[in-house]
Amino acid sequence: MSNPSWQPVPWPGQQGHQPSMLAAHADRERAVDVLRAGFAEGRLQQSEYERRIERAYQARTVGELTMLVADLPQGPAPQQQPMMGVPRTFLPPPPATNGKAIGALVCGVGTFFSAGASAIPAVILGHMARKEIRERGETGDGMAVAGLVIGWLAVAFWTLLIVGMVVAGVSNG
Repeated sequence: MSNPSWQPVPWPGQQGHQPSMLAAHADRERAVDVLRAGFAEGRLQQSEYERRIERAYQARTVGELTMLVADLPQGPAPQQQPMMGVPRTFLPPPPATNGKAIGALVCGVGTFFSAGASAIPAVILGHMARKEIRERGETGDGMAVAGLVIGWLAVAFWTLLIVGMVVAGVSNG
C-alpha cells in the first residue's frame, strides 16, 4: 500500500466523496459490511478481520474507511452463468405413456356417452395399465387412475340404478 500512484476506489454510492470528508455512521456500517463479507468468503483471517472492524468504527474520514476495504470486493461478485444444460438430442427419450392407461381414460370418459357400457373396460384397462406402469417404468398412472375412478363410479351408479328399479318393481308387483 506504499504505492504513491494508488488511489482508493470508493465503494458503490461513494462516488464524489473526498478521502478527507468526515465519515458518517452509515459509511462505517458499509465498510463493516464489506469486511464481514470478506471474512465470510475467507478473504480475511479472524485476527485481521477484528483489527479492521475496530479501525472501521474508529475511522474519522471516508479515506480511512476506503483504505480498510480497498483490497476486498465491494459489491456482489459476478456470478457465472448457469449452464444451459444438455441439448435434447443427447438426452435419453422420456418414458413412454402406457397405451392401456390412455384406453382406460378414454373408456372412463366414454361411459357418459355409452350409458355405462364402457365402464367395465375402463376398470379392466386401468388395473392392467397400473400393473404395467409399475413393471416398465412408463408414465400415464394419472390417466389409469382417472379411468379406474370414473369406471368404478359408473359401475356403482348403474348397479344402484338397476337394484333400485328391481326393488321398486318387486314392491309394486
